[in-house]
Amino acid sequence: MLHGRTDETAMIERLLSGAREGASAALVIRGEAGIGKTALLDAAAARAGGLPVLRGAGIESEHELPYAGLSLLLGRTAERLDRLPEGQARALAAALGTGPAGEGDPFLVGLAVLTLLAEAGPLLCLVDDAQWLDHASAAALLFAARRLEAEGVVMLLTVREPHAPGFQAAGLAELRLGGLADESAQALLAERAGELSAREREEVLVESAGNPLALLELSAARRQSGPYSVGIVPVQSRIQQGFAERVAALPEATRTLMLVASADDTGDAAAVLAAAGLLGAGPADLEPAERAELLTASGARLAFGHPLIRSAVYQRAPLARRMAAHRALADVLDGDRSVWHLAAATPEPDEDVAAALAATAERARDRGGYAAVAAAYTRAAELTPDPAVRARRRVAAARAATDAGQFEKATELLRLTGFEERVHAAKLRAVLAESRDDAQDAYRILLHETDPAAPSDSVVLLRDAVAAAWRNNDFECVEMMGGFAGTLKGGAPVATLATAALAANRIDRGEVADGLAALRALLADPPGEAADVRDRLLFARMRLITGDIAGAYGEVSWLERDAREHGALGTLPAVQVILARCQLFTGAHRDARLTAEDGLRIAADTGQTRPALELRAVLAELAAIEGDEERCRELSAEALERGLAPGSVHAAAALSLLDLGLGRYEPAFDRLAAVLAGSRPMGMLSALPLMVEAAVRLGRPADAAGPAATYERWARESGQAWAEGVSLRNRALLTDDPDDYALAVHHEAFPLDRARAELLYGERLRRERRMSEARTWLRTAAEAFERLGAPPWAERARRELRATGESRAVRAHAPDLAERLTAQELQAVRLAAQGLSNREIGARLFLSPRTVGYHLYNAFPKLGVASRGELAGLGL
Repeated sequence: MLHGRTDETAMIERLLSGAREGASAALVIRGEAGIGKTALLDAAAARAGGLPVLRGAGIESEHELPYAGLSLLLGRTAERLDRLPEGQARALAAALGTGPAGEGDPFLVGLAVLTLLAEAGPLLCLVDDAQWLDHASAAALLFAARRLEAEGVVMLLTVREPHAPGFQAAGLAELRLGGLADESAQALLAERAGELSAREREEVLVESAGNPLALLELSAARRQSGPYSVGIVPVQSRIQQGFAERVAALPEATRTLMLVASADDTGDAAAVLAAAGLLGAGPADLEPAERAELLTASGARLAFGHPLIRSAVYQRAPLARRMAAHRALADVLDGDRSVWHLAAATPEPDEDVAAALAATAERARDRGGYAAVAAAYTRAAELTPDPAVRARRRVAAARAATDAGQFEKATELLRLTGFEERVHAAKLRAVLAESRDDAQDAYRILLHETDPAAPSDSVVLLRDAVAAAWRNNDFECVEMMGGFAGTLKGGAPVATLATAALAANRIDRGEVADGLAALRALLADPPGEAADVRDRLLFARMRLITGDIAGAYGEVSWLERDAREHGALGTLPAVQVILARCQLFTGAHRDARLTAEDGLRIAADTGQTRPALELRAVLAELAAIEGDEERCRELSAEALERGLAPGSVHAAAALSLLDLGLGRYEPAFDRLAAVLAGSRPMGMLSALPLMVEAAVRLGRPADAAGPAATYERWARESGQAWAEGVSLRNRALLTDDPDDYALAVHHEAFPLDRARAELLYGERLRRERRMSEARTWLRTAAEAFERLGAPPWAERARRELRATGESRAVRAHAPDLAERLTAQELQAVRLAAQGLSNREIGARLFLSPRTVGYHLYNAFPKLGVASRGELAGLGL
């Protein structure tokens, strides 16, 4: 019986009941050592009924070994790789070391885990001491946990707090365990230590502070040793001290065996006994530890009675004895585990051990364990006698730490790196600076390391610096660095890149011809399919600036499909930023929302702030179109506060679009005018028509003339028909000539732009008392705004219609088939219509096949179909 945990066990019961009905859930249970987290997992396992139970734990000594935690958790379940899509099967096999090595991706491994759990479900998955999971296992499990939906899987993870390393689990439900209430603590003490006197029980209750394990250990100590002094000592330390005293009472050979077990990371009884045998302990020496319930043997595995027992044994042992235990384990184990134990037993620099660790690091890279690569190279550097080799290994460690998101560790490693690796170190420090959203610091770091006497190195650094400054809209630095690059041998491509960036920024100020010419010069030699994704994205952004929406759309659509097929989640958010913006341009608002929301989820998984801000800006523009002021402001706030362009520019445009739709013309204009007047207006081009309309509505045509002229030059030079249509609308607003409005509504345009032109034309005709014609255009505009989901604009058109004397209501927009579905249902249906199986759809959408089936099951009746074969004819 668990005392004082009625609410917590009831919550878990509800989750288990849901799993039996096909619902999934993930819960992180946090609390201090001994508070009852493990007991709650035991209770969950006891209540699982017929559900299979997978159970694993993070182990401190395994913290640096890639996928060690995942391997322990999955056990024989990992043998079902044949049930996984080929790419996932390869990734998981490589991660667990059961297949050929390949370039690992923790997120693709996470998708494989999700699929594997779904195939085995319904089930209960328990992970204790998650704070000690290796980085790769934690990333994979959290990725899977965030995508649980309809697999019938319940995942419970416990985390000891306060503790380092921490365990960040954003997006998952959390339960924090506090101390037991007095009544429950007294009941537990009466049950387990009833022989203590009332005074002794009261002292134990006070000292334990409601911590169940502390209560039991302190009462056991009282029974064995009598009164003790109460000091101000943390609960965890008191518990560990109690365990240490119990261990100290055991025979020396038993303590030796327990020390080897605490240093081991496999739980393999045969390996522990073999290593202990080298130190004079045998199987018979296990019995005293088992009698004391400190260490137990179950089949071929050894397990400590509580994680704190392992910590107490290892941390209280002298260094020389710990090193001896590690050397014994190195002698009996194979592969990477042997190398790590050998390193733990090596107190001074030793190139042979360092080289073995470096080889271990590269094997870890093949398995996708970037944190393990960093750990191995860090320890290898510490054991490396040669300073130059040590510096190279520290840079390799920093690079891997950066890939793993361990930015503080990477920064510290680079601080220790000498001049020999300055170029690689500078590039990494710049990446770290941008990860902190400090692009300015990034290019300053790169620029600082340039040296005219080393032109080839300087060109490499300047290329990254120009790109970082462009991303930060710092065109003064772009110009300076481009000029510097032009003086260096081999620096012409960097100078050309800088010229294009400067030209792109001047387009917003009206210098259109030169700007477009510079961008087209670069676009004439596009990167191929094998090029770096960042280069291809840069070119897609250039296409947007030149107005080639179709070209950019095609490029990023290909990149998105490729990233999904290969499970490359790290690149997806940046791709989805441009994809969502293209969809927004072309009136595919539902698709834009779906893309942006999916990108935000993946950006959260992969820790990418800048793409997240840009995706939020897309959603803010959609909220503005819908007239949802609260959501628009919420989505825009962070980008505006951080001032990170282009997200901040698009966020300002979203708020001005909102104001324009709601008839608040002055703030709409003033906000954008402030951005345009700044030194970094890039991204403003698409907002210039908003300024034109706001200024005209305010009766300030002079303020509209400049933005209108700039946009007209850009539309003409771009040669894009849709842009010419917007320019014609701007001209009509300035001239107020019905003929100009007529030209605008009959010109090619994207849906929202066309509807706005129709509204303006209808309003102009009504003012001329041409009521019949006005009704035609106003009705057309109102219906278009309804289809586009733009209530404020639709209401404005209806209001104008009523002013013409129109009594008939605007025909309500009948939701099309796609609007009947949720976002994920629509994604699943579209892929199913292409003939993909549930497994293939799950791989594309990063969902389990069961969840895909759940979405299709819900979608079919909404669409009025009974089979997958009917989907292709729906045109979704």
